Amino acid sequence: MEMPTPDAAILSRKSKIVERLRAALPQAAVIHDEAELRAYECDALTAYRCPPLAVVLPASTAEVATVLKICHAEGVPVVPRGSGTSLAGGALPTADSVILGVSRLNRVLEVDYDNRFIRVQSGRTNLSVTGAVEQDDFFYAPDPSSQLACAIAGNIAMNSGGAHCLKYGVTTNNLLGVTMVSMAGEVMEIGGAHLDAAGYDLLGVICGSEGQLGVVTEATLRILRKPEGARPVLIGFDSNEVAGACVSDIIKAGVLPVAIEFMDRPCIEATEAFAKAGYPMCEALLIVEVEGSPAEIDEQLGLITQIARRHNPVELREAQSEDEAKRIWLGRKSAFGAMGNINDYMCLDGTIPVSSLPYVLKRIGEMSKDYGLDVANVFHAGDGNMHPLILFDANKPGDLELCEAFGADILKLCVEVGGCLTGEHGVGIEKRDLMTTQFAPEDLEAQMRVKDVFDPSWLLNPAKVFPLAVSRARRERDIAA
Repeated sequence: MEMPTPDAAILSRKSKIVERLRAALPQAAVIHDEAELRAYECDALTAYRCPPLAVVLPASTAEVATVLKICHAEGVPVVPRGSGTSLAGGALPTADSVILGVSRLNRVLEVDYDNRFIRVQSGRTNLSVTGAVEQDDFFYAPDPSSQLACAIAGNIAMNSGGAHCLKYGVTTNNLLGVTMVSMAGEVMEIGGAHLDAAGYDLLGVICGSEGQLGVVTEATLRILRKPEGARPVLIGFDSNEVAGACVSDIIKAGVLPVAIEFMDRPCIEATEAFAKAGYPMCEALLIVEVEGSPAEIDEQLGLITQIARRHNPVELREAQSEDEAKRIWLGRKSAFGAMGNINDYMCLDGTIPVSSLPYVLKRIGEMSKDYGLDVANVFHAGDGNMHPLILFDANKPGDLELCEAFGADILKLCVEVGGCLTGEHGVGIEKRDLMTTQFAPEDLEAQMRVKDVFDPSWLLNPAKVFPLAVSRARRERDIAA
């Protein structure tokens, strides 16, 4: 996967750029030492690394605006970075870019329980948003697997979801407003503390834009009252396809669980060795959780177990206590760490219609044999957001390239059955050259014209989202102009 080479003229001006940044910010907020820059050379897509020109860590919207004005004037690309948990290379720098990290922007600015919103700085971690309101029985719904570490800024950039997005939606369904700074340093207020804003839905454009349009420094988020109760059921099956068919039947029945999570045998075995959650050694299992009053929970789980029994489960275990509920979720929440404990892997992210789950799981199994690489499946089955983990050996020449080719075929399969290239990880660099699989040239042109409006010089988050040759041409057009 090619990254653009640094511009020699910009590299030669590094000392001038660093000098200007250090004059505008506290010296500790500007990192330029080569050894210290190594900490920012990649995000969670660790197969690719590139130290940036410099890193800045502003502590306010005003400081963010100052940094962007300097970089805009100098023609220096800027890579916005939350916590660096992007699995698609969304925060990977180029050698001629400045990383703008928002980790110091981590304060709670306002909580309004009457109107059910919280306003936070964008560097605050996902889980700590709920932490700020849970003592009053409220919570923030989107819950990515990396919620302990990931920042709200990155959640907004990638429109992140999580295990409970089936019922509560992804970030865009829980985002009310943002403060955003343009590449030219202009501070914009978009949306607000109310349900909807007048005029064009610019908030819908910003959420999921992967740092291409501006740097979000503050966010107003919807908070919800905690449900009266919740209870999961674990259902084991003797094949992936049968488990997929069960998911499809649950959705068709009109039941709306708060979550339906899927794990296959390779993932079950790894998590059992790692977390010892007490999972059955079956080919596939589902974790289905519902919430509400005790009567509502009983009614929903009764219907779900009735549907599951039609598929001849090898095990059906309903949590009878809070401890049992935690153990059912323990393995799922440990899955990615467990897989990383045994093998290098690449975590994909594509979405498909729920009705296509049996077919897609079957095809992934067939492709696994063709490529000679194992796959572990763990994903949000209720909304068809798949996360196949392709296992490979990073130290074996050619294995990474083989893994990427396999991953590309899986994502093309997702599009083929009516899904799309990404559900919550974003496009980043991982899927940028697959964008033509889903979008016609005129579709991509329309998207790029939106970026032209917000970032005419194409300085924000370079080499991401759009096919590299196309984005290079856009940048060269601006330089020529």
